[in-house]
Amino acid sequence: MDHSGKRASGSEAEKTLKTLQGLAVDAPDRSIYEKVLRNWDRIAKPLDGLGRFETLTARIGAILGTDQIDISKKAVVIMCADNGIVEEGISQSGQEVTAAVAGQMAKGFSSVGRMAALIGADTIPVDIGMREERPIQGVLDRKVSRGTANFRKGPAMTEDEALRAVFTGIEMAADCKRRGYRILATGEMGIGNTTTSSAVAAALLGCDADAVTGRGAGLSDEKLFRKKQIIREAIERYRLCEAEPFRVLESVGGFDIAGLAGLCVGGGIFHIPVVLDGVISMTAALLAQRLVPGTAAYLIPSHRGKEPAAEKLAEALHMEPVIDAGMALGEGTGAVMMLSLLDLALSVYQGGHSFSEIQVEQYERYGGGV
Repeated sequence: MDHSGKRASGSEAEKTLKTLQGLAVDAPDRSIYEKVLRNWDRIAKPLDGLGRFETLTARIGAILGTDQIDISKKAVVIMCADNGIVEEGISQSGQEVTAAVAGQMAKGFSSVGRMAALIGADTIPVDIGMREERPIQGVLDRKVSRGTANFRKGPAMTEDEALRAVFTGIEMAADCKRRGYRILATGEMGIGNTTTSSAVAAALLGCDADAVTGRGAGLSDEKLFRKKQIIREAIERYRLCEAEPFRVLESVGGFDIAGLAGLCVGGGIFHIPVVLDGVISMTAALLAQRLVPGTAAYLIPSHRGKEPAAEKLAEALHMEPVIDAGMALGEGTGAVMMLSLLDLALSVYQGGHSFSEIQVEQYERYGGGV
């Protein structure tokens, strides 16, 4: 899969789609999961004292295939793309903002950059589909096209474009694995992407636009009404409630969502835990799970965003986000916050004294459970 911008022939796209549909993800190692939990029980603290952080770190160990958990080398992968639906006035900002913020991310000056630097995580901004033609120093060029089409006038992307974007995400996961990263966080930047994510979420969840569409970065009542109407019309026009997940992406999605879905799938293929951010990456995660069943086992939730779709997406993915702070900044900031919390939990797991070391009798777990 190259990044030249050339479209594949119908037969090539068909072959690539079959490759995507044929991908499989093995389940994480259950024996490692149970071993990590037993290790937690031997640490001098009340049983389950760190709550869900004990089971989350056990999941990470199962994904990595070891109870000696090390996530010191970590990165947040930020998919940056523009969306043609912005033409319909569903955002306060123009598309020039996408490139401007991506440039700040590359310099480490954006919100996610500052947070990531504090916890020793690398930021990897990726141009997967910005309108900006000129390369931006520090932004990885993986441009599929200069933004998606306006899905009110036609499908957001061609089949080939959608496939290239998904496989770009998979390739990013493979590259990160080669470079030794032990855990990844998801981020995104793209004006209009709460509209594309709401449309994809509504279709995948089979619910009305009203149930999953919010104000994004801040819309008036009038613009919010129009945003919901545009999504509702698109779902009806493309018959998305009965469409396959890939067709949903192709019809109303964004390149950032496609790339993040690929990153999630890549996490499963290459056994790298992927920490989700807010509603956009959670939409991508559900898409990934529908495209390649089993992917969700490799994904770690972070926070409950304030967009209406967040709760429904968490339920569909069988996830319980840890952070509940009404956040809606995006960029991967919630996922980076979660990385810092995982570091704190693992400081206890890696360095905590055992009951035997402090000469105290170990707590017993009754009922035979792990």
